[in-house]
Amino acid sequence: MNIVALIPARAGSRRVPDKNVRLLGGHPVLAYTICAAQQSGLFAKIIVSTDSPAYATIARYYGAETPFLRPIEMAGDLAPDIDWVEHALLNLQANGHEYAAFSLLRPTSPFRQPETIRRAWEAFQAEGGVDSLRAVEKCQQHPGKMWVIRGPRMTPLLPLQPADQPWHSTPYQALPEIYVQNASLEIAWTRVVFQGRTIAGQVVMPFHTLGYEGFDVNRPTDWHLAETLVQSGQATLPMISVPPYSAE
Repeated sequence: MNIVALIPARAGSRRVPDKNVRLLGGHPVLAYTICAAQQSGLFAKIIVSTDSPAYATIARYYGAETPFLRPIEMAGDLAPDIDWVEHALLNLQANGHEYAAFSLLRPTSPFRQPETIRRAWEAFQAEGGVDSLRAVEKCQQHPGKMWVIRGPRMTPLLPLQPADQPWHSTPYQALPEIYVQNASLEIAWTRVVFQGRTIAGQVVMPFHTLGYEGFDVNRPTDWHLAETLVQSGQATLPMISVPPYSAE
């Protein structure tokens, strides 16, 4: 397949320090994304984009490639994805590696399975006329119940609501279905980066994740729940065939 996996793993997380290599089930969480990508059988290369030499060493141990380090200016909290994605694709291109498509696989979605990635790729290939695919799931908190507060007054976040039955006064079961993107995966044609300098393009198709495929570990409470899910067997991590990484 002429598709490359791009895995972002910057080192500067604030809410959970070193979250991309924090241990879950005995391995750095980054390892599960690398192994799921390997086992999907889809990718010509699996590239980890990181600003950390230590993270790069861990990534290589689990089978990914780290042919370059991400510049520090592309590794801050506010750095947009397009910067590091473009940096990665241009570096690969300069070394003779060009790809028709790329998939963003974020390490903080450890329950994404190889078959999740295959299912998304098959859906993307089958749908003509789209620029990209993005994983989504149903909102747990409906935006129709959300408000913007200015001083002693508040107004609905979504202003275009039925006058006779505003959404904030409507039972959840009667509200229109709304979906939110999750961090588990994105797929796009490489042309959207080079022609429009975007990672999504203009025409985006949904990919509905199932169960815990889209579960994202970004806060301390997420980690506690992820550990509980693993220990109880409610969620399954991708299989890893090598011993846990040790820096010693």
